[in-house]
Amino acid sequence: MLRIGLTGGLASGKSFVGKALADLGSHLLKADELGHQVLEPSGPAYPQVVEAFGKNILDEDGRIARRKLASLVFSDSERLALLNSIVHPAVIQMEEEWMRHILTQDPHGIAVVEAAILIETGSYKRFHKLVLAVCTTEQQIERAMRRDGLTREEVLDRLQRQMPLEEKRKLADYVIDTSGEKEMTLEQVRRLYGELRRLT
Repeated sequence: MLRIGLTGGLASGKSFVGKALADLGSHLLKADELGHQVLEPSGPAYPQVVEAFGKNILDEDGRIARRKLASLVFSDSERLALLNSIVHPAVIQMEEEWMRHILTQDPHGIAVVEAAILIETGSYKRFHKLVLAVCTTEQQIERAMRRDGLTREEVLDRLQRQMPLEEKRKLADYVIDTSGEKEMTLEQVRRLYGELRRLT
């Protein structure tokens, strides 16, 4: 089984690329969704996160209000590092369990894990190949504003906290440019899938 890491920057098109790979026959896991699961009241990271950040981050149902939590950590690198140190091990464990499951179901399959900060956490080293989705900074800003309802300033603030795509490009085995028409992106993904199939 081929283990593929799929990453990018904010609104750089990685989810579009991930869905296209899944449509072609890859198995896809979105690490962001696991990140939400581990913060659920029944999730493995919940008790530690509440202990570290206080009950003010909870909503009236006792769930972690992710926007409240985000507002605490986005402007504080130490707090963000603390949150990541709690959440990431739990997410990685779930990713590894999923990949073991895929290995038993489809030994010659392609297992794609889509995650925003694979490179920053060093997690990319767990994969056979790393795929990077890129577009222009202006497109990232426009897409994030449209998708997430953020202001331009909020998007720029988030982009400044991320590793630049050009830095990530140095570690990527494959780069998919999502800045053009969707069909152009899909054509690149089809070529990529063909190459990955030859490796399995």
